[in-house]
Amino acid sequence: MSAAPPYAPRTWRERLAGYAWTRPALGQSDAAVYRLDLPGAPSLYAKTEIAADLAELPGEIARLRWLVTTGTPCPAAVDTTHEDGRDWLLMSALAGADLGSLDAARAIAIAADALRALHALNTAACPFDHRADVRIAQALARLDAGLVDLDDLDDERQGRSTAELAADLLARKPAHEDLVVTHGDACLDNLVARDGRFAGFLDVGRLGVADRHQDLALAARDIEGAFGDAWAGRFLERYGGPIDRERIAFYRLLDEFF
Repeated sequence: MSAAPPYAPRTWRERLAGYAWTRPALGQSDAAVYRLDLPGAPSLYAKTEIAADLAELPGEIARLRWLVTTGTPCPAAVDTTHEDGRDWLLMSALAGADLGSLDAARAIAIAADALRALHALNTAACPFDHRADVRIAQALARLDAGLVDLDDLDDERQGRSTAELAADLLARKPAHEDLVVTHGDACLDNLVARDGRFAGFLDVGRLGVADRHQDLALAARDIEGAFGDAWAGRFLERYGGPIDRERIAFYRLLDEFF
């Protein structure tokens, strides 16, 4: 769309007068995202979601504000508002392109190094708890609320009932967690590079203290799809450390609920 959507918050209309609003094709969350451009002014992004018990945008706002204090590159939260039953976030744009647009060798190197740096942050300073018990409870709440798209399951889980999915998730819960600060949705689309270097993280609404395999599972899955299995193995090798395939499988299953 070439103009602000009809439900753009009234409190922003004066400050955003003249900006052209466009809807990027990427993104699979429940929130709507718009890019705002005005000649001679920095580009912005607006993100909006219907306010609800299981909505993620308020959590993303809090996480952006915390993450920027760590020195980790990410968009800045410019403003927030709530209007007509919707939450809104206005944020700066990161210059660059997502890792899926790069060649495989550069993409896996940037992803591995960026995640390792994120995982080195102090967990005691991170106020967001995304350990397995918390995330399982959130996953089952989404399942009960009908928010899990059963038509979009991975091939090996097609046709599974909600009861089967819930039972499988509970049965696969890791007995041990190697806790770090995780992104929570470490897909290639959510890591940005500029001039061949890491430029920042996007979509941090699921950031929190969790097992590092949370990020490794989703990043490796995306790399497999984009570049092939061999590159996923090279990504894990570059990241380093022992890899637990059972935990990789658990976090890929967990992602089906979000």
